[in-house]
Amino acid sequence: MRRHSWVAQLGVLVIHNDPVVEAELWAMAPAGVTVHAARFESPTSNGAEYTGTPWQEMLDAPDVRRGLHQLGRMDLSAICLCFGSASFFGGAGFDEGFTAAAREVAGGTEVYTAGQAILGALAETGVERPLLVVPPWFTAPTFVAARGYLEEAGRGAADLVQYQLDDEWSEIRRHQLFDRGGRWEVRPDEVCRQVARRFPADADGVLIPGSGFRSFEAVEPLEDALGVPVVTSNQACLWKLLDLTGLGAGVPGGGRLLGRRPAAAV
Repeated sequence: MRRHSWVAQLGVLVIHNDPVVEAELWAMAPAGVTVHAARFESPTSNGAEYTGTPWQEMLDAPDVRRGLHQLGRMDLSAICLCFGSASFFGGAGFDEGFTAAAREVAGGTEVYTAGQAILGALAETGVERPLLVVPPWFTAPTFVAARGYLEEAGRGAADLVQYQLDDEWSEIRRHQLFDRGGRWEVRPDEVCRQVARRFPADADGVLIPGSGFRSFEAVEPLEDALGVPVVTSNQACLWKLLDLTGLGAGVPGGGRLLGRRPAAAV
């Protein structure tokens, strides 16, 4: 039997060297919402550039299967695959195939992907042409895949901006930045500065995908500066859990998506 004070439990499948997902989700989680992680080996751990994984292959990876099985035995509210790039490359077919099969492995626990959470969050906030802000370790194939994923859902990006690390990282190949430590070097204040400088007039929101890209602390400052909704991957994953469980708790710093009213309504 669940303790009365624990109202929702989110399980997350996270690559082995991503420190950001749990840190941001715990920082955002309302009282009574808990977060529980299982890890799987990153597809880039061999140094290769990521260009997608069929959902069957993702599901059959021993770490993923073990994580789903173990999280499924914890009586959680839902499980999220916090690896949006797999959705970007695989499209709706990946999302649908993986979640349906993963739900069976997890013993019937609801499973969703970061991609599905992002699309739901954009719909919830009414964003149709977001500025797409990508992490410094994303490469050209992922740019194309992310744009295509959004366009397929009828929410094509107004433009794309890539966050830039300091010059000391310039000699490292882009797709290796995350594994070489770049994940620790993202500063929310610099996210705000770079995004605000490049925000196009025809964008109606900001989307910051990348579960390992620290950006939650930039949400409300960006909304204040730009006057549009801001959606991040981890923020969307938590929103999806709250939506599934019917929880209406607001999240300080969570922006319009997580309970902040638009400025005109304040």
